[in-house]
Amino acid sequence: MAKKEKKVLEKKNWSNSFMLIGEAKINEYTYKTDEKSEKSDWIYNSLNLGVYCGETCGTVYAELMGGYGAERDNVVYVHGKGEDGKDDFDNKFTIDWDDRFDETILESVGDLCFLTVGLERDKGGKVFYKKFLSPYDMIAYIKDNLEEGMVVNVKGNLKYSTYNDVTQVKKEINSVVLSKVDDSSKYCARFTQTMLLTKDSVGKADKDTGVLPIYAKVLDYVKEYKGKEVKTNIPYDKAFEYELNLSDPATSQKVVEKVFKVQKGVTEVTFEGDLIEGGAVVTATEDDIPDDIKTLIEIGVYTLEEALAKCTVSSGREKRMVIRKPSIKMVEDKDGNKTPVIQKFEKKYDEEDLILDFMTGDNDDSGDTSEEAIDTEDEEVPANDDSSWLDNL
Repeated sequence: MAKKEKKVLEKKNWSNSFMLIGEAKINEYTYKTDEKSEKSDWIYNSLNLGVYCGETCGTVYAELMGGYGAERDNVVYVHGKGEDGKDDFDNKFTIDWDDRFDETILESVGDLCFLTVGLERDKGGKVFYKKFLSPYDMIAYIKDNLEEGMVVNVKGNLKYSTYNDVTQVKKEINSVVLSKVDDSSKYCARFTQTMLLTKDSVGKADKDTGVLPIYAKVLDYVKEYKGKEVKTNIPYDKAFEYELNLSDPATSQKVVEKVFKVQKGVTEVTFEGDLIEGGAVVTATEDDIPDDIKTLIEIGVYTLEEALAKCTVSSGREKRMVIRKPSIKMVEDKDGNKTPVIQKFEKKYDEEDLILDFMTGDNDDSGDTSEEAIDTEDEEVPANDDSSWLDNL
């Protein structure tokens, strides 16, 4: 019997973006400028920018790096734009490194090639924006103009890779501008991510917190896989979270069934959510201070404020991607009418399509699972308590 041809994993209409709104946090590790690689002639700038995004999301870090070869002919890879002014991704060309600021050349470059910075205001108080083709130049400009505590809007793309068989998520910056937000309650750290779900994607909910793990796969492009050139999109395993409302079991069950459960094949769905980093902080009160530390306050070793600061507990570094809702997109038909459409597409792929030939090591059928082998675990008897509904998700 002929082997079924697998579908190509495409990122058409795929989303993998983030947005941070909050206060810029600058420390000794924020910038590296004109650093020289130990292994080559590469000279680079790097940025590791922290943004305080409010009590819920914490301080979220995003990054950028770029440079040039000191002993080579450097170019910038770009694409053009069509007669309608839109980006033409098929029209690819290069610009000499020394010409990267030439306005006459830049006029023909597509808008999506540029990195944007808006950190200065004119005499009228209006923000003016500078565009860069190279991260190297963008980082240098940010270093000269970004100040601690500035309220900024940072945007970019989520990039995925693996290290020691663990999926890593990098937030790569493409825009840093002053934000119009003047209320700290409106600070946020949001992401929009397209992912692939299977029948095994819904994990076991935590009965205390209501956190439901969602084991998804995300696509990203790689040139090489374990030393072999592949130049294709591959699926990365990535765990997200969804917070169930434990006070409303009926609605929570409906949400899981409607939004996350997959009956057959692979569902492609785009979600919006929050990036949460830095650990939850529990602020101490005077009642929380132990008696021996209160004695130190009484004899003047510590002030009350210093003791409270010392007793405030941080739960430690955490990095969570919490799904909030499916994304809705306005889709235009041939007559120009726009309709809101949930970005969820069932049976986009078969599960076998996610197992690329070069990832398996060999092409035998040892990985096949018979129908009899599925669901062989003994069924658990539902617990006779108010949280037993979680076992049935």
